Amino acid sequence: MNNSNILNIYERLCDEVDGLKFSWPVAFVYNPLRYAWDGFRQYMRFADGHKRVVFVGMNPGPWGMAQTGVPFGEVNSVREFLGITSITVNRPDNMQVSYPVQGLECGRSEVSGKRLWGLFRERFGTADSFFAENFVLNYCPLLFIGRTDKGSLRNLTPDKISPSERVKLCTLCDSALIEAVEILKPEHVIGIGNFAYSRAKTALIGQNVNVTKILHPSPANPHANSGWAVKAQIQLKSSGVWQ
Repeated sequence: MNNSNILNIYERLCDEVDGLKFSWPVAFVYNPLRYAWDGFRQYMRFADGHKRVVFVGMNPGPWGMAQTGVPFGEVNSVREFLGITSITVNRPDNMQVSYPVQGLECGRSEVSGKRLWGLFRERFGTADSFFAENFVLNYCPLLFIGRTDKGSLRNLTPDKISPSERVKLCTLCDSALIEAVEILKPEHVIGIGNFAYSRAKTALIGQNVNVTKILHPSPANPHANSGWAVKAQIQLKSSGVWQ
């Protein structure tokens, strides 16, 4: 079964990344594969069978996968589109008050996940229809919380951590992505945003797969805040992924 094999990959990756150390500007690290494994495990039921397209995101958002264990796991999308309505979620180590983990009780909506799953829902109608040929993974399983010069906390993406620490992290994440792609056997791997695209392009050199990208749906990306879904569809059609 594909899903059990991929679960093994990410169970190992969970242990491997827990062994990494991170310096300034990283202040705290959440590993949802550790404390929200139940949500990730339930999501992985959709990984059964080969996929024509695999979308690859960057890392967990604080109000998405960090809450549910599901890539781009905005709470309403997880409940209503993916049909995952009950998740056992524990507290991450060193949980911060400004970034609480509340699982499906989280009252905040992650815009990136809402936009991404909303696009798939609009095009495919149901989760089963989408997952018949498609899947979504995150490249890195860790949420980084950084500290600014003024002492406040902020979400920190993997491209902002120390270069030497990023190399160690990417070595582990590259291996997991390669193994997952070997199991899913997609024709297309779509990097969601420049970082995920760059890492997928590097990791999958020599693989028989077409690596392209779409605009990241994050509101931090000014190009995504006006007509993101239309722009993403144009990119997917121009790369031959969608008709």
